[in-house]
Amino acid sequence: MTTQLTTPANPVLRVAPAAPADAAAYFRASLVFHADVSDVASVLAAGGDPGFVVLDSRSTASWDQGHVPGAVHLPTALIAEQAERLLDRSVPVITYCWGPGCNGGTRAALALAELGFQVKEMLGGFEYWVREGFAFETWEGEERRDADPLTAPVGAEECGC
Repeated sequence: MTTQLTTPANPVLRVAPAAPADAAAYFRASLVFHADVSDVASVLAAGGDPGFVVLDSRSTASWDQGHVPGAVHLPTALIAEQAERLLDRSVPVITYCWGPGCNGGTRAALALAELGFQVKEMLGGFEYWVREGFAFETWEGEERRDADPLTAPVGAEECGC
């Protein structure tokens, strides 16, 4: 006997959404592993102890091109040998790399977690830091670009999310 499955015409619902409890668990877990660029920037801008350290996992050439002010520079390949010397195990680490098309921040977070550090990855990486109009440092000093209206609200302090 052959059973024929019916496929909805709507490709969005071809695979049904998760049950609400499963969706809540998934999205809660996502927030445990990720930090938002705007949230990181607002905490750093408030001054004082943010309760975390930001780690740029890119190469020296990339770091020189621009990085989050106050970030620690530790390329992923050097984490195993230098993390203990540069980071405090009791302080959560927020990793980043270039942007959403790069998994370097994820690899750095994995390396740190395997060494016993508390870690989150900053979604959007350096690309979205710059695109949202936050100041960044280069080898020549501080820079800031206008916010991209596709990534940050125009004429508003925050996006409301």
